[in-house]
Amino acid sequence: MACRSKLHHILLSVVCVILFSYAGAYDPLDPTGNITMKWDIMSWTADGYVAVVTMTNFQMYRHIMSPGWKLGWVWAKKEVIWSMVGAQATDQGDCSKFKGNIPHCCKKNPTVVDLLPGVPYNQQIANCCKGGVVASWGQDPSAAVSSFQISVGLSGTSNKTVKLPKNITLAAPGGGYSCSPAKIVPSSIFMSPDGRRKTQALMTWNITCTYSQLVASKYPRCCVSMSSFYNSTITPCPTCACGCQNKNKCVLSAPKIQSVVTPTIDNPILHCTEHMCPIRVHWHVETNYKEYWRVKMSVTNFNYFINYTQWTLVAQHPNLNNVTQVFSFVYKPLVPYRSMNDTGMFYGIKFFNDLIMEAGPDGNVQSEMILQKDAYTFTLKEGWAFPRKIYFNGEECMMPSPDQYPRLPNSAPANLFPVSLRAALLAICLLVFC
Repeated sequence: MACRSKLHHILLSVVCVILFSYAGAYDPLDPTGNITMKWDIMSWTADGYVAVVTMTNFQMYRHIMSPGWKLGWVWAKKEVIWSMVGAQATDQGDCSKFKGNIPHCCKKNPTVVDLLPGVPYNQQIANCCKGGVVASWGQDPSAAVSSFQISVGLSGTSNKTVKLPKNITLAAPGGGYSCSPAKIVPSSIFMSPDGRRKTQALMTWNITCTYSQLVASKYPRCCVSMSSFYNSTITPCPTCACGCQNKNKCVLSAPKIQSVVTPTIDNPILHCTEHMCPIRVHWHVETNYKEYWRVKMSVTNFNYFINYTQWTLVAQHPNLNNVTQVFSFVYKPLVPYRSMNDTGMFYGIKFFNDLIMEAGPDGNVQSEMILQKDAYTFTLKEGWAFPRKIYFNGEECMMPSPDQYPRLPNSAPANLFPVSLRAALLAICLLVFC
């Protein structure tokens, strides 16, 4: 009986761990988002193979920002990397046993990074050399791919003798990625440029990496504040919305001298605020017309020495199915579920506002959008005009408590008349009764 009870406890623990891990990595607004890595063996060599490794970011609104990705693994045998094109290992390791040709890397657990833009052409392949920056699939599918070529030795020279690498890791600024074991899949098919000939890889295996905000950080990295034309109260970000662990090293003005420690996403130098978040998103209900209403969105960077490139903002609101016009941002609807169209992605216009500068007078971007009213659902009561969720760069932001949302005055009707309409009605009344 005791054995059965102990077994039941172990099984229950395992199930809980699996459910918790799955819930942590599952994003309801991007249920199929992941980064898939594909290893295609293209040819055999005297002691190994040449493979092309392709990393594709299928996440709709989460990208890998500068300083880029780092890919690591553990070799199953005594493999070495003879050479690489489009990427490099960060550490050569001990190659003293080799006489003559010296491998590019002899470490059991190599770490590989992308090359920087502008390297010589003989070191490049397609989709390489972007400094490890990979765009999200929803923002730019053509820039959501990163590739490199690797020549592996001491590995075996057939499908039966090659062993797959183990313990694959994908590191990116902010962290949060967990990768599956490598799995052999049907060989990739390639078409010739003229489309008249098919070739295929000699062997292919895949690795899938998923993101979890719980793994990335104990605290959120952004927060949301709110205001409206019908209420003079501004709802700020919650106090310590992103944790106050950086309270002792925040600064009130731009530091004159950069600190000894280089600021990173995980170790920022922030402007001192009550919320202590690197990013604040402000949602302002600006105007209420007869058939439309207008919203202003502002994104402010409180992070010193860190710029946000290729940023994305995702909002979930029931009226996003009736967006009429968006100014200054690019807008793209996201429809993770066919029955609902309440989620949209916003990002900057290239060479205009796709870069959010570090904290300071230039450290913000803003846009406005006009939404058409749906007479059956539109209301300004009970905070309906404010978003349900906001994501910045794929991270869910801390929202204010619902009871703090700007409210309609007690005497105000559900749908406020715009000022112009009220003036016109008043004029008509004066003409009729005076």
